[in-house]
Amino acid sequence: MPSAKQEYYINLHTGLIENARQAPCTHFDEREGDANGIVDISLLVIHNISLPPKEFGGPYIDQLFGGCLSPDDHPFFQEIAGIRVSSHLLIRRDGEVVQYVPLHKRAWHAGASSFDGREKCNDFSIGIELEGADDIPYEEVQYQVLLKLTKLILRAYPDITLQRIAGHSDIAPGRKTDPGPAFDWQHYRKLLNKNV
Repeated sequence: MPSAKQEYYINLHTGLIENARQAPCTHFDEREGDANGIVDISLLVIHNISLPPKEFGGPYIDQLFGGCLSPDDHPFFQEIAGIRVSSHLLIRRDGEVVQYVPLHKRAWHAGASSFDGREKCNDFSIGIELEGADDIPYEEVQYQVLLKLTKLILRAYPDITLQRIAGHSDIAPGRKTDPGPAFDWQHYRKLLNKNV
């Protein structure tokens, strides 16, 4: 059973979060480095996801990111059958952390996007999904776990600063709305400012 007291660690060599549940995913690729091979990771993007929409729990997020979601399991799944998307991390309603893509690899979470004048945010960002919906309040344990993961990520990737944390709606306005008005940015930033 997940706990807000669970400790997490980033293995910088593997890009894996120790103590997170690792789930199979092939929807990612390598990030491109500069002339010296240095990879730019300088943005954290917060999303939400629920499958079916506004329903929580179940295997469907893992199946979507793992490329094995059956369109026969729910009418909505017929609309998204065959899409190839992923995220680095998911925080479930009960605080469980699931990792799909190593942090140093490029997950396919942002789509057409732009931050600070730079397009293709997948190239330089880490994506965290919260199990939720735009208009359903998130659980406090999700904020606490998001805080822990954010602190780890800021420490491991110093080019991500407090000013370089955005919602999917910020980098794809008009196309995306998550994490939505139910996400309490003020609460999250207050937690960060007290702990970072």
